[in-house]
Amino acid sequence: MSESNELNALSSRFRGFYPVVIDVETAGFDAKTNALLEIAAVTLKMDEHGWLEKDETLHFHVEPFEGSVLQPEALAFNGIDPSDPLRGAVSEYDALHAIFKLVRKGIKDNDCNRAIMVAHNATFDLNFTNAAAERAGLKRNPFHPFVTFDTAALSGLVLGQTVLAKACAAAGMAFDNTQAHSALYDTVQTADLFCELVNRWKRLGGWPLPVAEES
Repeated sequence: MSESNELNALSSRFRGFYPVVIDVETAGFDAKTNALLEIAAVTLKMDEHGWLEKDETLHFHVEPFEGSVLQPEALAFNGIDPSDPLRGAVSEYDALHAIFKLVRKGIKDNDCNRAIMVAHNATFDLNFTNAAAERAGLKRNPFHPFVTFDTAALSGLVLGQTVLAKACAAAGMAFDNTQAHSALYDTVQTADLFCELVNRWKRLGGWPLPVAEES
């Protein structure tokens, strides 16, 4: 592979990490006791010129795990009715097994070492994903257990905004507040935002890094 192609490869951009955008909707803030109700994932790819863009998308409504606590305030906030049969909800195992399978394929296809979660206020999404994976007995979690790319922090640095809707607006992206707090919509918006942040850094000349001349 030529030096140019290496610099434009996803595996070279993030130290071998394969970035995957995740958003979850939940029945509260405690990953151990509150139910995971919805999860979406967007994988990313680089084109031949090294520009980051969205790739594949998965989205699931999730059945509350047995004994989980459903906080009424959280359900009112995200508008989810866990008992609605039209949700087409699946088990935590089925949802995460499908997402992990897609992620592991992306890691292999892009010659990466491990996945890294990209999310807005990423610790929240990572904690719920890890807790659900543990409950489901999924041993091969492809995500790094604690390292993330947090678009709230990155947007605060680049755009001066940390709220997803305001960060998107500052980046010149449309944001529909009537669709917010849907895992699918928020994941797609976060993926677009992350791609814009990474690509903006490239446009400004921050990537590729300058190669030091040998003396």
